[in-house]
Amino acid sequence: MSEAAIEVTGLRKRFGPVTALDGMSFAVRPGEVTGFIGPNGAGKSTTMRVILGLDAPDEGTALIGGQRYRSLRQPLTRVGSLLDASALQPSRTARNHLRWLACSQRLPARRVDEVIAQAGLEQAARRKAGGYSLGMRQRLGIAAALLGDPPALMLDEPFNGMDPEGIVWMRGFLRTLAGQGRAVLVSSHLMNELQDMAGHLVIAGRGRVIADTSTAALLAAASGDRVTVRTMAAAAAGAALERAGACVAAAGTGVLTVAGLSAEKIVAVLGGQAVAFSEVTAHRASLEDAYLELTREQVEYRAAAS
Repeated sequence: MSEAAIEVTGLRKRFGPVTALDGMSFAVRPGEVTGFIGPNGAGKSTTMRVILGLDAPDEGTALIGGQRYRSLRQPLTRVGSLLDASALQPSRTARNHLRWLACSQRLPARRVDEVIAQAGLEQAARRKAGGYSLGMRQRLGIAAALLGDPPALMLDEPFNGMDPEGIVWMRGFLRTLAGQGRAVLVSSHLMNELQDMAGHLVIAGRGRVIADTSTAALLAAASGDRVTVRTMAAAAAGAALERAGACVAAAGTGVLTVAGLSAEKIVAVLGGQAVAFSEVTAHRASLEDAYLELTREQVEYRAAAS
C-alpha cells in the first residue's frame, strides 16, 4: 500500500483563548514506526484525538486510509489506538473487557485469546483490570488496539509504567508490527526508545510541525561533521589538519575538535605526517540532543534555572 495510512492536513483547533493546533500536517506510512514527539502543549494528544474523531477540528482534515474516522465501518479493523491505559471498567476482568470490545465491533471471539497471548497477559487475563499495574494496563490497551488486526496503530506514551522488561518487549513488539506492514504512530517522551525504534519522526511545537524527517537524517544533521581527536602532539596535529583544510579548535589538554574532514581522512592525514594520536571519533548526536536543539524555542512550560 503506497498511500498514507494516516494523513493529517492543516489541522487547526482552539480551546477558548488557547491555540492547540496551528496548521498541523503530516503523514504516517505503512511499514515503519513514526515517532510523534514535542514538548508539553505541542498538540500531540489533541492531534490524536482529532484523528479518532474525539475532538472536531476548526479547520483541516484527518484521514485514516483516505476516510474520516466517523465514516469507518468497524473502525477497530482500520485503526487501533491506545490514548489512556486507565480508560477501562475496573470491575471487569481483562478478558471480559476485550470480549465486550470485540462484540461491539462484531469481531470473532477467538481474537480475544489471540491478542491476550500477543500482549503477554495469559496469566492475568481473568483478573479484574482495576487491580492491574500501569504497565499491565498498557499491555491490555495494546491488546485492545490489536483486536481488529488493523493496518494502522496510534499509541500515546505506551512506555509509561513499564518496567525494563516491559520496555524491551514493547520496543520489539512495535518494530514487529511495523515489519508486518502496519503504520505505527507512537507519541513518547522517551527519546532513547524512539531512537532505537522509530524510522521516521514528526516533531511538533506550539501546534505545528517543526520537523518531519527520517530519524537517520535528523541525527546526521545534528551530528554535523565534528570529529574528536586525542593526541599528545596537539600542536603538530592541529597544524597538519589545518593544512588539509580542516577547522581545528582545542577542547582540552590533548583534545582537538575538528570540522571539515571525515574521521577517515583525519586518520590518513595524521598517519601521513607521522603524528601520533590515540583516538579519532566522529561525533554522533543523540535523538535527545537533536530534539532539544529543535524545540528550544517551542517549550511552553520551563522551570527556572537552578
